[in-house]
Amino acid sequence: MTLRTIDDLGDLRGKTVLLRSDLNVPMDGGRITDDGRIRASVPTIQVLTERGARVVVVAHLGRPKGKPDPQFSLRPVAERLGELLGAPVTVAQDTVGESARSVVSSLQDGQVAVLENLRFEPGETGKTPQERADFADRLAGLADVFVSDGFGVVHREQASVYDVAERLPHAAGGLVVTEVEVLQRLTDPQRPYVVALGGAKVSDKLGVIANLLTTADRLLIGGGMVFTFLKAQGHEVGSSLLEEDQVDTVRGYLEEAEQRGVEIVLPVDIVAATAFSADADHEVVPADQIPADRMGLDIGPESAALFASKIEDARTVFWNGPMGAFEMAPYAAGTKAVAEALVAATEAGATTVVGGGDSAAAVRELGFAEDDFTHISTGGGASLEYLEGKTLPGLAVLEK
Repeated sequence: MTLRTIDDLGDLRGKTVLLRSDLNVPMDGGRITDDGRIRASVPTIQVLTERGARVVVVAHLGRPKGKPDPQFSLRPVAERLGELLGAPVTVAQDTVGESARSVVSSLQDGQVAVLENLRFEPGETGKTPQERADFADRLAGLADVFVSDGFGVVHREQASVYDVAERLPHAAGGLVVTEVEVLQRLTDPQRPYVVALGGAKVSDKLGVIANLLTTADRLLIGGGMVFTFLKAQGHEVGSSLLEEDQVDTVRGYLEEAEQRGVEIVLPVDIVAATAFSADADHEVVPADQIPADRMGLDIGPESAALFASKIEDARTVFWNGPMGAFEMAPYAAGTKAVAEALVAATEAGATTVVGGGDSAAAVRELGFAEDDFTHISTGGGASLEYLEGKTLPGLAVLEK
């Protein structure tokens, strides 16, 4: 895949650049709890401003239902962006209305503005080109050039991701270029290639598991999804998260892995609790002996050591999804152990990729640094779909 880049756009001085960033950060009562995606967006903005562009940043936050909702305003995100840039960032009160037009027209070379949440407009997430057309036209009408730098949304065929790129000269921003370069390395990896998968639902990862069975050497399975695997092996899982309708599919994966010589590694012990709570009574039990009245909330210490040993000799590691309910201290050890194993692998010269979403949030919350890993992706869903072999609309539209 060869993408058009900012260098292909020529002289940007005096031009207005519509920049699609991914600023969809977790919030708690108006407070940003993880600014990783905002920080990741800064380098491309700086490249554009240094070239004299007038930068109009567009993004979404949360899931407003196609109309303005104050709790999803991008204002606090824009304030944080201004702090990181060390320069004032003007915030429009709407997305393509009078305020947006006024803010954009008043920009000078090298200045930055943020428009209000894209998803305040129903046309952003319209299912057909017709539903998106008017909004895409109005967005495109604000700028001379479009740069796509929100990797976390390139798997969505949405107005600001896909349709605007068809209406303006366009290019991929530095973040998107880097993400694609790293993921391409995972499609032709140095071996052993180890993939650690966690998170709540196996159904979210069916496609990528099927594809990884043809490329990976080992799959380490943790998180809530592991209980569907344990059930497929005939074990009881108590009150743990279970997708009963996926048991047969998972059983098929286990059989296919055996046929292909791909090692699937499941936990040998589990931290099982009486309730989904940090204060609940919990104990470590064998993975095949989870009591009927308990739910698994993390992999156990023996499993953590086992997973670390399976990562030790890897030359390439991809990790998507925490090993347990890491946001509660009693159930964070498994996720931390996998992160530490990736750090050790990085230090030993392996390529290590943390696949966005909850995994990225977990490593930051647990105190790991960005450069402890080769790459921390900003897009969990986009990363998985790329590795699944799907065509990502927001990338396809940027190809030369």
